[in-house]
Amino acid sequence: MSNALSVDDAPQPPKVLSTPLEISSNLRQLLESHDPLIITFHERSQRFQSYLVDLDRDSNMIALDEMIPRDGERYLLAGEPFRVEGFHEGVRIAWECNGRLNIDESAGSRCYRGALPDEVVYHQRRNAFRAALKLAQLVNVNLDGEKIKASISGKLLDISATGCKLRFDGDITGSLQLGQVYDRFSADLPFGKMTAPVELRYLHFEEKISTTFAGVRFHNMSGLVQRQVERFVYQLQREARRFDKDDL
Repeated sequence: MSNALSVDDAPQPPKVLSTPLEISSNLRQLLESHDPLIITFHERSQRFQSYLVDLDRDSNMIALDEMIPRDGERYLLAGEPFRVEGFHEGVRIAWECNGRLNIDESAGSRCYRGALPDEVVYHQRRNAFRAALKLAQLVNVNLDGEKIKASISGKLLDISATGCKLRFDGDITGSLQLGQVYDRFSADLPFGKMTAPVELRYLHFEEKISTTFAGVRFHNMSGLVQRQVERFVYQLQREARRFDKDDL
């Protein structure tokens, strides 16, 4: 079981997309799924979060939501080049932005408009089965460590061999930082608690339901924890296949 999952999880070589049709169709996935984007300016270590909020292939235009924290805006206005990186269902979609973006507040909210990128890197980082948990079976999780003032409890929404998606009540975005490694993440799996360091890969507060969603990647897992995760993923995968057969 462990070997099979490891093979499935092997990273695939990245592809460079260069046609407007390929680029716009893949960016549209980030737009429609409201996947968080990480923005990094060259030679600066700080990371900023944004979202793709508009895309028009006919006019060769995209728009990015206001950056969080907003400090990054001054680098953008100064014309500093930056990289944009998003993840959609295990696929890394990234591009460089070297052209100038303009601030637009015409629709009542602040965004940055610029040209569609000339190239986009499309990288299938994992083929691992990502197992979603049923609402009645959500697993309790806890995020803690030296980089966080107080531990935060939430629920596990889905999990793969490389990471998981989490749900927390209320707005906790001010307590966490993208790219940070939190050294004491724990999950109450059916056959025992697992504990491992995790890296925060995305963070989004959904105001309508007062819920924060977070995505984490397991960081330097021990062999024991890896086997726990793989066992749980395999169990969920087996259940999902059984329910699929029942539906048929």
